[in-house]
Amino acid sequence: MSDSIVIIPTYNERENIEKIIRKVFSLSHPFHILIIDDGSPDGTADIVKGLMIEYPNQLFIEERSGKLGLGTAYIHGFKWALTKDYEYVFEMDADFSHNPEDLVRLREACVNGADVAIGSRYINGVNVVNWPMGRVLMSYFASVYVRFITGIDIQDATAGFKCYRKRVLETIQLDKIKFVGYAFQIEMKFTAIKHGFKVVELPIIFTDRTAGTSKMSTKIFKEAFWGVIEMKIRSWFRKY
Repeated sequence: MSDSIVIIPTYNERENIEKIIRKVFSLSHPFHILIIDDGSPDGTADIVKGLMIEYPNQLFIEERSGKLGLGTAYIHGFKWALTKDYEYVFEMDADFSHNPEDLVRLREACVNGADVAIGSRYINGVNVVNWPMGRVLMSYFASVYVRFITGIDIQDATAGFKCYRKRVLETIQLDKIKFVGYAFQIEMKFTAIKHGFKVVELPIIFTDRTAGTSKMSTKIFKEAFWGVIEMKIRSWFRKY
């Protein structure tokens, strides 16, 4: 039994999924993997199910019908992981924009005292590869905006590469996490900090996907922009 579970949400990731799974299982620490697939029509789930025969009791899948949002996928995965009593619960993309080898570093940060460890693109300058400049600037200034509105000292507020200690997910009321797009990532960090947990950032190099299609949309961006203000206002009336 591993103490660490990597949650990977998927929608149409057949070009990446086998490679990312095999890479995670090749690491020095024995991570388990939970795939949350939102009814990928390209057969992503079938590839995972085939690999589950090769990796019994290490690789798991939860299938959902339709695209229900990144945030709800992770909440589903968090609840699943808590029932299995994993101590370290990770978020990671399927497309290799997050280097699986950094999982070990994120886990070590939590073993050594952090409650949440973030793989940060901006803690040491800007470490993003293959993104157009417009998207880099949008992402970077989104974090500046989040710091200004919320007051939290996080350089990469929208980062989606993280390790949580179990106690963080047990304490946060997951059903009260409202947002489903990239605002979900901001809300989880904000809520953890408001509860008094120690959140640290580790520098990573983020490399844009080379296979498959990005899920970013204008709707997701708008949710993050207005959601930060709404989240801050709601926090004035909530006990942590």
